[in-house]
Amino acid sequence: MTEVAAFTSHPATWSEEKLLSQCVSRRQRRSGPGGQHRNKVETAVIYLHEPSSLTGSANEKRSQEANRKAALFRLRVNLALQIRCTAQTDCSQLWLSRTNQGRLKVRPTHTDFPALLSEALDAVMADSGSLELAAVKFQCTKSQLFKFLRLEPRAARQVNDLRIAHGMKRLK
Repeated sequence: MTEVAAFTSHPATWSEEKLLSQCVSRRQRRSGPGGQHRNKVETAVIYLHEPSSLTGSANEKRSQEANRKAALFRLRVNLALQIRCTAQTDCSQLWLSRTNQGRLKVRPTHTDFPALLSEALDAVMADSGSLELAAVKFQCTKSQLFKFLRLEPRAARQVNDLRIAHGMKRLK
C-alpha cells in the first residue's frame, strides 16, 4: 500500500524537528529482560506520523534517548518504504556524495540511509520497476542500485513485486 505524496521533499529527508512536528510520541514500559530498571522506567519510545499513520518504535535499549533515536530512524525507514514522492526529478546532492565511480557507499545503519532509500524507491517505482533509467540517473550500475535496495529486504520485495506485476524478471 504505497501512498503518493505531493511533498516538495520526501518526509524521510526532513530535519528531525520538522518530522517530529507531525508526530505524536509515546513513552511506555516494556516487559522482558533488563531487570528492575526496565520494569520501573518508561524507556520504550513510539512515534506515530499522523499524516501517514506510520510508526517507528524501539525498546531494546536501557536508555530512553537511545530508543528515541532508534524509533526515529525506524520511522524514517517506514516512511521511505511506504510514501512515494514525485516532486524530485534529479539526483540529489546527498546521493552524488555517496557514489564514487559508479559505486554507492552507505550502510543500512547510517543516518542517510532512509533518505537515500526513499530517493531510490521513488525513481524505481516511477519507472515501473525498471532499474535501467534509475541507475543512469543515480550514476551507478543496475547491480549497485539493487544491491543497495537489498539492504532493506522490504524495499527489494517491493521492487520485485512491481517487476513481476509488469512482466519483468525477479531480481536476486
